[in-house]
Amino acid sequence: MWRCGAERLRWPYRSGAMAKPLLLAQLSDLHIGAEWEGLDPAPRLQRVVEALLSLPNQVDAVIITGDVAADGRPADYALARELLDPLPMPVHALPGNHDDRAELRRAFRLPGEGAEPINYTAEVGSLKVVAFDSTGPGQDFAELSPGQLGWLDRALGEEPERPTLLAMHHSPLATGIEEWDGVNMPAAARAALGEVLAAHPQVRAVVGGHLHRVAASSLAGRPVLSAPSTYLQARPNFATEAVELDGEPPGFALYALLDGELSSQVESVPTR
Repeated sequence: MWRCGAERLRWPYRSGAMAKPLLLAQLSDLHIGAEWEGLDPAPRLQRVVEALLSLPNQVDAVIITGDVAADGRPADYALARELLDPLPMPVHALPGNHDDRAELRRAFRLPGEGAEPINYTAEVGSLKVVAFDSTGPGQDFAELSPGQLGWLDRALGEEPERPTLLAMHHSPLATGIEEWDGVNMPAAARAALGEVLAAHPQVRAVVGGHLHRVAASSLAGRPVLSAPSTYLQARPNFATEAVELDGEPPGFALYALLDGELSSQVESVPTR
């Protein structure tokens, strides 16, 4: 039973050593260099980093799902790296529609060259993380070319028995607002991605950002989660189909893998 008061809350019926799950944190939409709503994103990212460091269990790695900088300026990537430097675990990044691929690649020492798509895989303990570039130069919405989808199919086919998390910037889900979907991932792109996923049952979840809002759905029978922004959150009005940024606190997502099962959680971070 639960006990309150001076004693700490404890889960009942537990004894002996317990296996520790593998933990992966997801940050998204940092937008360093922005001045939206008169707010500076840097102190908010700093608070998220502090929150990560204060977790009772250290995460094994961090994945950043795009829009690290607001305008792709080298100085903003340098500031992002400075703010992330206190994190002792590996930090992996992929591009968003506001990012400059070459500058992001240089700042985070990502594979490939110049402005070509940033696709790679990372080992996080027993979990395989596939970082998949869903951006198209000069546009806000996702672009999944046949070449990109072919790369993804091959990457997922390399270790079919290993639990895998697919990370991208654009969350492959429908929001219920046509205009919002138009700048996220068009239905044809979602369908094409779903066809690839259907052939790879080891993918436990698909995670993204871009929406600046926690949202969940499924694609090809896999959970899809849109993580909150470390900067500003978005609030949709389904009657007017308007989407506005508001002063809601920053946040991040946390994924726990234990015995092949992946669970997802979302943390909100007070800004003092």
